[in-house]
Order: sequence, then C-alpha cells, then structure tokens
Amino acid sequence: MFGAKTLNRHAALVNRMAQVLGIDLTEAMSRGKLSGEDWREAVVRCTGCTAPEACTVWLSERPAPEDAEGVAAAAAPHYCNNRLMLARLRDALGDGDGAVAAE
Repeated sequence: MFGAKTLNRHAALVNRMAQVLGIDLTEAMSRGKLSGEDWREAVVRCTGCTAPEACTVWLSERPAPEDAEGVAAAAAPHYCNNRLMLARLRDALGDGDGAVAAE
C-alpha cells in the first residue's frame, strides 16, 4: 500500500493536472460526472507513473486557465496515466452528456 505522503503528492498532481486542463473536479463531482471512487482510482493510477518529476515540471510551466494569462492545456502529457480519463471528463463536462467511467 502507499503511504500518506505518496498519496498526498499524487492527489495534488491529479488535482493540478485537472486544473491546468480546465477541468473543475468539484463541478464534475456535483454534476455526477466523477465519483469519489473515480477520483481515488485516478490518484492510485497516478502513483504508478514513471515520470512524476517530469509531470511536476510540465505542470509548473503552465498557468491554470483561471489565472490572468492562463489558457487550458489541450491535453495531458503522453506519459500521464490519467490522460484518457481526463480527456473523457473534459468532454463530459463540455457537452453535458454522460458520466466518466474509470480506466
């Protein structure tokens, strides 16, 4: 199992990735597009990442869309274990159809 420090680090990475992609996870949950279990699975998937340091750098180079000069990134980096789930979630929030199944 993972320690609290590892889980907290990857939870922060998942949350920041969603933010940079213009995905509001709170809204997704309130609209039934993302369950708590889906989010937990995304965090656990993130712990299996082989490039968390590269992810941290990638995220640090991109402002969030709500920042003055921020524009949502087109997609998560190719190495992101949650890339497909995040893309589906953004699509689901954009068009208002369907929930997002976990990978």
